[in-house]
Order: sequence, then structure tokens, then C-alpha cells
Amino acid sequence: MAVLQDILYKVHIRSVKGSTDISVKDLQMDSRKVTDGSVFIAVKGVSRDGHRYIDTAISKGAVAIISEEQPENYNQNITYVQVADSSEAAGWMAHHFYGQPSSGLQLVGVTGTNGKTTIATLLYKLFMELGHKCGLLSTVQNQIGHEIVAATHTTPDSIHLNELLRQMADAGCTHVFMEVSSHAVHQHRIAGLHFTGGIFSNITHDHLDYHKTFDEYIRVKKKFFDDLPTSAFAISNFDDKRGAVMLQNTPAKKYYYSLRTLADFKGKILENTLAGLFMTVNEQEVHFRLIGEFNAYNLLAVYGAALCLNKDKVEVLRCLSLLNGAEGRFDYIVSSNEKVIGIVDYAHTPDALVNVLTTIKKLRTGDEQVITVVGCGGDRDKTKRPVMAEVTCENSDRAIFTSDNPRSEDPLEILKDMEAGLNTAARRKYIAIADRKEAIKTAISLSGPGDIILIAGKGHEKYQEIKGVKHHFDDKEILIELFELLGK
Repeated sequence: MAVLQDILYKVHIRSVKGSTDISVKDLQMDSRKVTDGSVFIAVKGVSRDGHRYIDTAISKGAVAIISEEQPENYNQNITYVQVADSSEAAGWMAHHFYGQPSSGLQLVGVTGTNGKTTIATLLYKLFMELGHKCGLLSTVQNQIGHEIVAATHTTPDSIHLNELLRQMADAGCTHVFMEVSSHAVHQHRIAGLHFTGGIFSNITHDHLDYHKTFDEYIRVKKKFFDDLPTSAFAISNFDDKRGAVMLQNTPAKKYYYSLRTLADFKGKILENTLAGLFMTVNEQEVHFRLIGEFNAYNLLAVYGAALCLNKDKVEVLRCLSLLNGAEGRFDYIVSSNEKVIGIVDYAHTPDALVNVLTTIKKLRTGDEQVITVVGCGGDRDKTKRPVMAEVTCENSDRAIFTSDNPRSEDPLEILKDMEAGLNTAARRKYIAIADRKEAIKTAISLSGPGDIILIAGKGHEKYQEIKGVKHHFDDKEILIELFELLGK
């Protein structure tokens, strides 16, 4: 229980009707979850406006309403607080309701288009290996120490987020590593959180269905660093053309990592094979299990963050050399008979796809075919569909376009959007098969000894969403099953 006036600290209040000296049992943004003693926070979402459910929340026992718009008729038994931004208010209120959990943790946020999950996961694994109990908030899963908590969004809503952080603090966690999506920044889901540090990986074409313009997408990502405290550290990829811009106005202490130029955390790739990366990190030679240039960048970001968190550089590199990456990120298996290499990767943006395919091409030792199975999600940024198709054909010997998570869209229409990006030469390289399992089966059938099959887009996901229903679907599971069935 908490007192309403105490948890309203730092909230931008416009008006109050009723008493704020009342007990609060919990905070809710979903009217269906309101019970006696709840505070209902009416948030204007992308598809629904919480203001429409104020009466429902009151009928279910809400004692206070937090909203941007005041209702025409007031209930004398209810406290109404009008705020400038309900989402931001929810962040601060949750921060105080749960006892400011982030203030007692070393909380590090990771943002960027690609690499967030791998960086956050590696940091979590590294610090666990170094003897700390840690929390992880990622797309793949949330963890409190060794306990796994299912993840539903890249960054949970602010109430759930603070509840998780409270659980982590109570469980004895000292460090928490979390992905920070552009949606989370824009929707104020991280409002009120106290970050010890922030990491920027890179920024490329993504989420323009939400942010509308690339400039707006950049501005939102940058806001995360602009809002860091002076006590924090900020680490950025100096090789990304917007890497320096990201930290331009941050009050935090700035650091950079690079494979191409002098930086605080400098790396150089000496060898890149299926056995892993052999590279120098600040002049120290080290072998990593991870593969590819993109992972070299991820490792440098992790190394830099660990040093900013006062860890010994030799011990950090020793532990990092033992670690595997996140599930569904360049996750590969080799078939038993023909030694066909199957790679499952979450790459779902043009840049991520190019990174993975470039890495695969560098791993080829002869004239092995690269066969790529790829789709594009429904109800998401349509502008990247033709680009995804184009880069797939440009960097593969054969391409099979298929369904990803079509959601409410017709899979055949998504495939048409992809095909629109192809020139005459590219059109000779691809076939379209809407059924994803059939597409993977066809790729395996087309493969010969030593060939490389990339199944891109879904990575760690264990489902396929079609017309609002999630069906079990695991790319890696199907790959293993079909390798055996087809005798590969």
C-alpha cells in the first residue's frame, strides 16, 4: 500500500479534484485489472484510448483516476488528477509505488536497431560469470538470477517494468541489463528509472510504421542518452555514422568503441570462421565463440560497459571468451550427412540481413550455395519489404520468400510487396512459398553438401501469428526435423 500524494512526486500535475491523502493498493493501465483500491491511469495508446474506460474502472473499485482529460461529470467519492502526459505520469508513479527499485541497482540500458538483445544478454551472462546476481530484460526473455520470466515486449510497460525491478532488487540482484526500444522511450515506459549507463549499438531503417520518419526515429533514440544523469556512462559505436550524434547532448560521461579507428574500446578482427572470432581488444588478443563482424561490435560494447562498471579487463575478456550469444542470433546447426549448415537468425531489418549474409559469405571456403528463407511481418513497416527482398537476392545464390508473422494481413499481399523491390536479375533467383515450413523444406531440398541455409526473421520466436492466433512454430526445431526427414 502507498499514499497517492507520495507517489505523485515529480508528476507534471495540471489539476486535482478530491483528496490525494488516500491509500493506493495498486496501479493499473488496463481497466479490466482494476479492483477495489486501484488507481487507474488512462493512457492514450496506439489503438485504444484509456480515457474511454474511466467509468468502467470506477465501477470496478478505482479510488483515483489519472488522466490527461478530465471527465464532464465527477464522482464525489473519486480523486481525479489531470496530468500533462499519462504515460510519463505512470512511469514516475510506478517508480515511487515500488520503492524506487532502479535507484538501488546498477541499471544499464541498451538501445539501437540491431544488437540490443545480444549485448544485453552477454552483459547478463558476463556479470553472472563474474559472481554477481543479475537481472535481464530482453526481447527473448526476462531473468531474475537463474529464474526465467516470460517476455512479452522489448520493454514492458512502466508498471510491470518497475514491478520486475522491485522483484530483482528483493531477490538480491546488483546489476540489471535491459533493452530499451524506441517505442519505450517515446511512450515514456522508462520515465523515472535511474540508469547507471547506456549503450548505443547502431541505427538503421526500422519502425517507420510507428515513427513515420527516420529523423524522428533517431531523435527518439537520442532522447534516451539526453536524459541520462551526469553520474552515468554513455557508450556509442563510433563506426556508425550517427554514433557521435547520439551522445552529442548527453550529460553522462562519453565513451566510444570501434573496429575502424582509434576509440576508448578498440577492436580488430584477425580471423572470422565458424569456430568463432579471433581478434584484438585494446591490443589484447582473444578468441570468442561468437561469429561475424556484427558480433565483434557487440563484444566491444559489452567489454566497454564492463570496464565502466569497474571490472578487471583481463578477467572480463577471459569470461567473454567462454560465452555464447542469445538464442536465435546466428544460431547454427550442421546436418549429419551432407554437412549442410543451417543458420537461424532474428534479422528482420535490411541492415541486419545484410550483416548476417555478409558474415555468411565470409565464412564460405569454396563455392557453397547460400540459400536464404525470409519473410516480412504483417501490420509493420511496409516500406522495408521491397528492400528486404532486394538485399536478400543481392547477397544469396537462391532466395525463398515466405511468411513471417503475417498477423492480420494476407501473406500473399506481403509477398507481392517484397517482390516489388526486385530487378530482372533478382527475379531469376527467388521463389515465393507462403507456407513457412514448406519454404524451409524447399530450401533444404535445394541444398547440397556444405551449402549454407539462412532462415531469417523470427530467430528465438516459438510461434507464428496468423489472424490474431499464435501457432507453435520454431524455425530451429523445424530445421532439425527436416534435415533428418530429408536425409541431409
